[in-house]
Amino acid sequence: MKKAFKTLIYIFLSVWAVIVLFPFYWMILSSFKDYGSYNAEYIPKLYATNPTLSNYISSFSQVDLGRYFLNTFVFTIVTTVLMLVVSVLAAYAFSRLEFKGKNLVFTLFLALMMIPNELVIITNFVTITNMDMRNTFQGLILPSVTSVFFIYLLKENFEQIPEVLYKAAKIDGTSELGYLLKVMVPICQPTIITVVILKVIECWNSYVWPRLITDDAAYYLVSNGIQEIRENGFGRENIPAMMAAVVVISIPLIIVFLIFHKKIMEGVSRGGTKG
Repeated sequence: MKKAFKTLIYIFLSVWAVIVLFPFYWMILSSFKDYGSYNAEYIPKLYATNPTLSNYISSFSQVDLGRYFLNTFVFTIVTTVLMLVVSVLAAYAFSRLEFKGKNLVFTLFLALMMIPNELVIITNFVTITNMDMRNTFQGLILPSVTSVFFIYLLKENFEQIPEVLYKAAKIDGTSELGYLLKVMVPICQPTIITVVILKVIECWNSYVWPRLITDDAAYYLVSNGIQEIRENGFGRENIPAMMAAVVVISIPLIIVFLIFHKKIMEGVSRGGTKG
């Protein structure tokens, strides 16, 4: 009975995996189909009769996708580094330092997670516009350098470190910053790596804010590039070329996830476990 139940579970998971992965397979398959053959298929085929790379060439030649990749890379790296510095320092303050009103401040901080993202975007848009930072990297980056969720995740992880290590470090004359960098950060490395990876994915997939704050192609990200491909006509008509652009943009995230997916799972589980 137990073996039969396990078999059913595996069958269900296998079917579910096929359902989840099929859109990715169809995206990659369509990107290798010729424009003419794709439109000639009255019944879509699950294979490409005449595979071609012309769609990938078109996706780079029709729009400045190379520049958008560079902009996204700069935006992702700078935002992630600044967010990590802010989150680590804030989490350390909430987990180890004692100051008046700490619990109240942290509670109010967590309450920010209850505010709908649309309201935050409106506030950020007005602030960035008033500071004359539209169509700048500063305007793209600044609203994304703070994350309540990541601060909470790191705080919970920092609090799992035994207090005896902190007291021993203070006896040795280690400063607060030294204890953070030499003891807490190495111990919590899996969670910190998880935070970095999740932030990289978030930045790379960012769409609403870049579309709202930039209308200058010099500051477009890859998400803007996908929209431009659709709006300039060729992507709307040439679906295989559109799919090729999406595949190119997705490859970096797929590689990152495949390499570090175990670290993500480990970091999240460590951050949510006490003791």
